[in-house]
Amino acid sequence: MKVQAIVKQGHGVASGKAKDPRYPKGTIQTQSPHFLQKGLDLGPYFLGTINLDIAPYSFTIVRPKYFLKDIHWSPFIPPENFYFFDVSLQINKNTYKGLIYMPDPATKAEHFQNPTILELILPKINGLKYGDEVIINVDEEQMKLKNIHE
Repeated sequence: MKVQAIVKQGHGVASGKAKDPRYPKGTIQTQSPHFLQKGLDLGPYFLGTINLDIAPYSFTIVRPKYFLKDIHWSPFIPPENFYFFDVSLQINKNTYKGLIYMPDPATKAEHFQNPTILELILPKINGLKYGDEVIINVDEEQMKLKNIHE
């Protein structure tokens, strides 16, 4: 399913821009070796997230591409579970393929997201900025998007 979304500013902990002394290189870079041990290689992607507001849509998890359980990635918080879903992002006639990154809300200890925000892991996209309108396409066998006003 394709929907329009807006690039939003996030917490900055995924990329390391939050200056959290626990994760100076960002949470994604810290997590990625643990993900690789479970079979998910984030090597092709920029190790940070693009936060997209998909309002007025919300999402429902159907069957993630990856579900990584009980990841002990930090000595500062309890183990977490992670969902990943296929996604493509289109901007300025260019399409980038990547993953939706979703710490499991049931195990996430910090940095809670608004339910209309999706975090994407993609190759580096030069020129992308906050407020940009993009189109994303998600695999409906993995995640359903529904307009909350319908």
